[in-house]
Amino acid sequence: MNVFARITLPLAGMNFINQASRTLVATIGPLLAVEYALSAGELGLLAAVFFMAYAAAQLPLGLAMDLYGPRRVQSLMALVAATGFLLCAVSVGPIWLGVGRAITGVGIAGALIALLKAHTQWLPRHAVAGATGLAVFLGAMGGLAATLPVQALLPLIGWRGAFVLLAGMGVALSLWVWLSVPHAPPGAPEPPRRRLLTEIAEIGRIFPHPVFVRLVPGIALLSALNFTWQGLWAGPWLRDVGGLGDTSRATVLMGYAAGVSVGSLLMGRLSSRLQRRGQDPMLVPFIAMGGMALCQILLLLHPFTDSRLFALVWFGFAFCGAAGPSGYAAVGQSFGPQLAGRVATAINATMLALVFLLQTAIGQILDLWPRNASGGWEAAGYGWALAMTLMLQAGTTAWAIWRRR
Repeated sequence: MNVFARITLPLAGMNFINQASRTLVATIGPLLAVEYALSAGELGLLAAVFFMAYAAAQLPLGLAMDLYGPRRVQSLMALVAATGFLLCAVSVGPIWLGVGRAITGVGIAGALIALLKAHTQWLPRHAVAGATGLAVFLGAMGGLAATLPVQALLPLIGWRGAFVLLAGMGVALSLWVWLSVPHAPPGAPEPPRRRLLTEIAEIGRIFPHPVFVRLVPGIALLSALNFTWQGLWAGPWLRDVGGLGDTSRATVLMGYAAGVSVGSLLMGRLSSRLQRRGQDPMLVPFIAMGGMALCQILLLLHPFTDSRLFALVWFGFAFCGAAGPSGYAAVGQSFGPQLAGRVATAINATMLALVFLLQTAIGQILDLWPRNASGGWEAAGYGWALAMTLMLQAGTTAWAIWRRR
């Protein structure tokens, strides 16, 4: 059976609308801020509620993936996501838009977990990171589609029309996953049916595990920083610090999404190749942490004004952040395959909680300065926000090194 065509591709489609939904708010965020007169804190909260719902759904979805499989779970979740997109499209104010975003967050919350679970079932251990990286590469095209292409379509369909398009994709993906993805490999035993409380209790073994405690803070922050900036604050930064107009800003955001896409493919393949040669599976994520820190220093100092250099630095930032799923696969190897879904969702829940806190905190930091004449926020606020995230990354890296001793 062609695992890529039957399993990876349709499940990557769910990751496509996942990435598109995240990036869309960075593209239309300035429009929402003007239409609903939102402060930075309110805009940050509107974006963060998506991740809050996404995080809250992680552990239940991980349990469902382990018990019922990616096919059943993702077919249903695609319809939930479509419902959320439609609610966003018809919302009459920021509250209903926030409700729609929350429902969408629940619907797409299993995108990465489903890929990891399915690849764990169907592929040898060393191939999981590479196959998942390829799937995330394909899914990251959704982030690309939500930048310059959406910016070009906005005069024709408006931001509400963009949500309608995503809703239609959600319905189509539900049908595709149901018809294409097999329930389980041939001859694979059904997971043992134990009491629900027993299955839930298994989650309690994950969080205090020494490998989880040591590595997950850094891995989660690596992905969280990517989602925090791509999902909201990169667009306003390019306007307020970079001084870019709508089209130039959308072009740089497309470069950001390209960094996620290319990084997902190359980081996953490199991690799988190094592991086959006996290297530590965490080698690639650790190198990526250093690369992301360097990009944050450049953004903090911004010693350039050329939009092409902005694009290059944001590309590098996203490229390094794309190593997160390789870290997920590395941590998952310390647990049995029967816990693959729950381990992935435990990491994802940690990461998404960080996204919620970071998006909200950055908004609160920006609101410490008055809005400028163009309605944006002061460059000094972005500098302090980047200093905060840089210190957090230094702390989690030091923690991982210290706990290894």
